Amino acid sequence: MKTHRIALLAGDGIGKEVIPQATRVLEAAAQGFQLTFEPFDWGCEYYLRTGRMMPEDGLDQLRPFDAILLGAIGHPTVPDHISLRELLLRIRFGFDLYVNLRPIEVLPGLEPPLRNKKPEDIHMLFIRENSEGEYCGLGGRFKRGTADEFAIQHAVFTRKGVERILRYAFEQARRRPRKRLASATKSNALNYSMVLWDEVLKEVGRDYPDVSVSNYHVDALAARMITHPESLDVVVASNLFADILTDLGGALQSSLGLAASANLNPGTRLAPPMFEPVHGSAPDIEGRGIANPIAAIWTAALMLEHLGETGAANRMMNALRAVTREGKVRTPDLGGQNTTREFADAVIARLVNAD
Repeated sequence: MKTHRIALLAGDGIGKEVIPQATRVLEAAAQGFQLTFEPFDWGCEYYLRTGRMMPEDGLDQLRPFDAILLGAIGHPTVPDHISLRELLLRIRFGFDLYVNLRPIEVLPGLEPPLRNKKPEDIHMLFIRENSEGEYCGLGGRFKRGTADEFAIQHAVFTRKGVERILRYAFEQARRRPRKRLASATKSNALNYSMVLWDEVLKEVGRDYPDVSVSNYHVDALAARMITHPESLDVVVASNLFADILTDLGGALQSSLGLAASANLNPGTRLAPPMFEPVHGSAPDIEGRGIANPIAAIWTAALMLEHLGETGAANRMMNALRAVTREGKVRTPDLGGQNTTREFADAVIARLVNAD
């Protein structure tokens, strides 16, 4: 029987609450294959003990796994730029996980927060460039503590990096019924990096004549997500722009507790992909057992799909959608009173009854 080895990084805050429930759902969905889980205690608590977010050889420890399932990173006890850069970005950059994939859709039974918009109006797939751009970490602070202090933050855009993320986005658009791609830049103001992006978009687009392409300035696209979300299908953008736009997308889903994502290096098995719900560690509700596990369960389904277990991934998503459609079990962020575990129990029950 095929076995998939999964590295579990529950991380911080509610990550430690949602990841155990997602693994329970994964185990219930597994048929014809096995999943083995190995937990790692890296994160902010680990940093407070050791001075590091993860061991120096952490990437080597993770490399043999088939996938990484990450809960959440960040806590008020550790500055955000340390917790983010020394664990999450270290894995993304170290394994060259250049695609960040984020589905934006409203699950059955939930209502979008936009007036006069129906759930079927919001059905987007965001493709975020994940390995360069504004998050590359180049720059510095100078003349610290003086009136003349200044900071420089460089953004790096390579033709290779831009072309490969655009080509992946075109491939995803080609597979969807509407075959529509929107690109977000700011080339009227960023006259080097974003102009390069726009030029490469045109070049790559010639290989996909069946895909309709729209090029937006990022601020105009943010407005369009509110006024005309039904016009958007696949959206591709740089590291920073897509980071911001996908949080807006999460809000359109009814709750940030629904935001799932995958970090991928398509076509290679040199390093494991990483899957993470992107709702953050939410320290304000940590330990109360009320965190919404939907994003973690959805993320786990994305992981199964990437591992080639599409049947199990579909069963998970069908069970998840059945629970939200029925509306009897909901966590407080969705107007209910159920716990994290109770929601996972409902999804598992649906899985078991469907078999």
